[in-house]
Amino acid sequence: MQPASDQPGGGGGDSALRRWGPIAAILVVVAVIAALVLAGGGDDDDTDTTASGSASEATTDETDDTTDVTTADGDVQFPLSFRQAEEAGLEVEWDERCDPERGQLAIPSFYAAECYAPFPEGADNGGETERGVTADSINVVVYLAPESDPVLDYITDAINNDDTNADVKDTISKHVDMLNTYYELYGRSIDVEFYEAQGSSTDAAAASADAVRVAEELDPFIVLGGPALTPAFGEELNARGIMCYGCRAGATREQTAEANSEVGLTYGGGMDNEQSRQHNVEALVTQVAGHNAEYAGDPEMQEQERKFGYLYIETTEESARSAQAYKDALSERGVELAEMVPYALDPATLQETAANAINRLKAAGVTTVIFAGDPIAPREFTNEATAQEYFPEWFLNLSVLIDTNVFSRTYDQEQWSHAFGITGLTTRIEANAFGEITGRKIFEWFHGEKPAAIDTIGVLVPGPNWLATMLQGAGPDLTYQSFQDAVFAYEPVRTGGVISPHSTWGDHGFWDRLDGPDWGGVDDVAKIWWDPEDVGEDEIQNEGPGVWQFVDGGERFFVDEWEEGDFGAFDAERSVGILDAAPDDEAPPTDYEPLSPGSRSGGGAVG
Repeated sequence: MQPASDQPGGGGGDSALRRWGPIAAILVVVAVIAALVLAGGGDDDDTDTTASGSASEATTDETDDTTDVTTADGDVQFPLSFRQAEEAGLEVEWDERCDPERGQLAIPSFYAAECYAPFPEGADNGGETERGVTADSINVVVYLAPESDPVLDYITDAINNDDTNADVKDTISKHVDMLNTYYELYGRSIDVEFYEAQGSSTDAAAASADAVRVAEELDPFIVLGGPALTPAFGEELNARGIMCYGCRAGATREQTAEANSEVGLTYGGGMDNEQSRQHNVEALVTQVAGHNAEYAGDPEMQEQERKFGYLYIETTEESARSAQAYKDALSERGVELAEMVPYALDPATLQETAANAINRLKAAGVTTVIFAGDPIAPREFTNEATAQEYFPEWFLNLSVLIDTNVFSRTYDQEQWSHAFGITGLTTRIEANAFGEITGRKIFEWFHGEKPAAIDTIGVLVPGPNWLATMLQGAGPDLTYQSFQDAVFAYEPVRTGGVISPHSTWGDHGFWDRLDGPDWGGVDDVAKIWWDPEDVGEDEIQNEGPGVWQFVDGGERFFVDEWEEGDFGAFDAERSVGILDAAPDDEAPPTDYEPLSPGSRSGGGAVG
């Protein structure tokens, strides 16, 4: 989940979000905090990834669909997931990291990762199987934005996020201690190095130079994160054959596919531009267009059929192309845009830009403003709309951070009380309740203290969690190819909930109308509307009025599940804001005692 993308719909992704604010509940990314569970993965290379152990069934029946998990001699082949062991009828001596009743790690999350068979102590893992990998460690570089960045400071100042890079380093380092303790990494540990950027979030040349230094001086297996407003950092890493996650802000589906043409080198945690566009078009066509603007603040508009205007951020030529593609996609479905208004995120001119934009939308008779942009601009646009006595509907189409309480409270509330749309975020849980998946509560459970980066832990831990989950599935023979196999094999253990999105990579049938594999993650969305009077905590634990409401309890939709009907916004009877605790069917176990950091048993017997 990237910050506000220049793609229609926001783009999805997770690049450099910690400098974009709340960010502690950006559950599009947090989706992968604990919900990632691998069904298997890994390729058949020359490295011996078997370990001795008799099996109750020497090999699986070749006539069924069960994955081969043992050799002809009955030795276990790693990786071996809990589900694979169950399907093959193998008895595994699961160690204290695993809850064998659930088949998941003994971490207090309903969406905890799947258990993998313990790798025997002293067994051969292949040693230096890939760049940045040794027999003992996996070198991971975490990108940090500079402490001072004019554009990002302008954004984060609005919500008083004061986490420092020192806080971030402390929080990530301690979180990785937990990952190394619980996840099966086949004799290796995740070793984290931090790299603080030398240029601003918009400086492509500096970003490329940063990538060169990371590649030549740190030699990572993977880099987590990148600049918030340029893809140049990730582009340079990929050109040098280095894998990264959330590193190419604003990259299109086509650009990502090109980077991954030989093997996966760039991944993300949200939707790409085309996936977002599909959801936006389906939602708008099936449940918004053709109806009166009943949610507008202007009573006269409420009696008129909706007339749409598109207000979007434009940073590159690709922005304009994507906006046109969005217009064309709507037109093909019989929905026309009466006005299209691009803007640039320039603090010096944004107020003047807002005046011109609102004047154009008002003159075109737009009843419903579709907004796709950054989380600061709506403050200026909504203030200006009220100044011009223009009270339309505001429709959100997956723009990142705008759908958080902390940012939405900074907008003109007379305007924003008429905002509704779709989001990749999930129904929120009270921050101190077990079951929240931002990582804060689990951090406190494991370490016995609050995280130093308490405002932004929600976007700091998803990348490392995603990585640890995929490393389990890749097995001891760790290469970029075996890692990609693991990513594409990912299948959620738990599905159908409202507090975690459904995330897959590869081809799992959720994006059949698009060519090529999915390199992003989140597949589904929810419907929301803004209630300025509901009181609750925002994403950085500030109590106050203004809470996003999730329609039908946060019911989520895959792109082929949108049907003609009522959107259902502004109906308190069928909506929820912040839950006191996880729903009963998503409640986590709370009776686990945390293991000591770094502790783990040796390999368990399989038989």
